[in-house]
Amino acid sequence: MLTPTDPDRDCPLCPRLHDFIAEWRMKEPQWFNAPVPPFLPPEGRQGVRLLIVGLAPGLRGANRTGRPFTGDYAGDLLYSTLSRFHLARGRFEARPDDSLELIDTAIVNAVRCVPPQNKPTGPEISNCRNFLIPTIGSFPNLTAILALGAIAHQSMVRTLGAKVSAHPFRHGGRHEIGGFTLFSSYHCSRYNTNTGVLTEDMFVNVFRDIADFLGK
Repeated sequence: MLTPTDPDRDCPLCPRLHDFIAEWRMKEPQWFNAPVPPFLPPEGRQGVRLLIVGLAPGLRGANRTGRPFTGDYAGDLLYSTLSRFHLARGRFEARPDDSLELIDTAIVNAVRCVPPQNKPTGPEISNCRNFLIPTIGSFPNLTAILALGAIAHQSMVRTLGAKVSAHPFRHGGRHEIGGFTLFSSYHCSRYNTNTGVLTEDMFVNVFRDIADFLGK
């Protein structure tokens, strides 16, 4: 029996996250308020050569809209950069029914459910690898992975069966693991950009390396 790539809407693996979502379903019944599925290109999983992995849905971002990096600041920088390198087309309007389409790219979070204070626990990250591992396997043409932030990077290293100590996180890092090339960047959060941890040029340079790798 194949392991599912996506958790059920009422996934019980992480009680804290399950209860947090239930609370927000009561507060905001019009929001998505469920595990957020991957954002795929129109061609589906077979069209994916690059997978971008974030940490978790933002409360008023993907948890509200149901699409990764949609509805909060992080998506502005991410999707404008993807468009710059011809990895997305259309107009990003921070809502799931805009005209934005991905090209050769999919986006997913290491943790599918929104965590309180944007901070998933170690066991929650580990639980969601039950879905991240088969997700990786569901992309037959995947060659490159971009992890956004140290926690997503560490989860990806473990997902690919390697040791974090052998593949430490650094911005602009590149590792060959399990037949994939893993790129890493600081997360494109408002906090990181406001504090200068990540500049637009730094982010663009990571995507320039990825585009070169993909022959874009």
